[in-house]
Amino acid sequence: MHKPILVVMAAGMGSRYGGLKQLDPVGPHGQLIIDYSLYDARRAGFETVVFIVKRELEEAFHAGIGRRVARGMDVRYACQDMADLPAGFTVPEGRVKPWGTAHAVLAARHIVDAPFAVINADDCYGPEGFQAVYGALCGGTGTSAQDEYAMVGYLLKNTVTENGYVARGVCETDENGFLTHVTERTHIEKRPDGIAFTEDGGQNWVPLADDTIVSMNLWGFTHNFLREAEARFPVFLEKTLRENPLKGEYFVPDVVSALIREGKARVRVLQSHDTWYGVTYQADKPAVMAAIAEKTARGEYPEQLWGM
Repeated sequence: MHKPILVVMAAGMGSRYGGLKQLDPVGPHGQLIIDYSLYDARRAGFETVVFIVKRELEEAFHAGIGRRVARGMDVRYACQDMADLPAGFTVPEGRVKPWGTAHAVLAARHIVDAPFAVINADDCYGPEGFQAVYGALCGGTGTSAQDEYAMVGYLLKNTVTENGYVARGVCETDENGFLTHVTERTHIEKRPDGIAFTEDGGQNWVPLADDTIVSMNLWGFTHNFLREAEARFPVFLEKTLRENPLKGEYFVPDVVSALIREGKARVRVLQSHDTWYGVTYQADKPAVMAAIAEKTARGEYPEQLWGM
């Protein structure tokens, strides 16, 4: 079996953040948030990383992170192109929004030839999650009838911000620790009486326990996921071009959920107790920088990542 590959989704812009947050330094020597996730991934065993970027940002990523990380990993690039569609389909007039995370992962289908993990470029996941998913990807591909995937779940309390609301996939598992359902909650906040979500603009709030398991888009897949996602894309397009042509998105969790329902895959939920750090809002950046500085002072990360 080929060694697992890390795929980094880096083609999106942070609308709530207000800029290209993937290239915004947070470390003591100008390191980006992705530097720390990649460093943890390399320590876990990942040797190859594929950045999924917009074509017009490929050189910026090469200069801003790829050239540096290439000191410790094999770095490759795949470009997410909105016009990369199955035969017979075209981009609808007026559409500027990318086709979603599953389409982003498909951009790497020609260069990923092994089991692979998927992460966001603007998140710092901590070492435990990478160790867990690398071990799962090295452990086999399940039965002949079912692929076995992995998802690293985080405790909700370790993923929320003090500066606004977040969207999280709330996970449910069976008695054996396999994922049964992910419910997308698009407005979760820390409130005076605890964490809660709303679905009606804040008129009503439903509490969520601190230890609720949520998905932060740290997935582990067999190579077959790419074939399944590609085969299902035309069905998604046919429906979306009728119902929501300008904004409909093809999401990784939707593909996973369909495969679970059909009995073609199962997803083992691996838990991480690390704190997730991200810069959803500009106001999050000081807290992330302080956390990185503290971890560096404790020796969890070297002052200079990648030997520079």
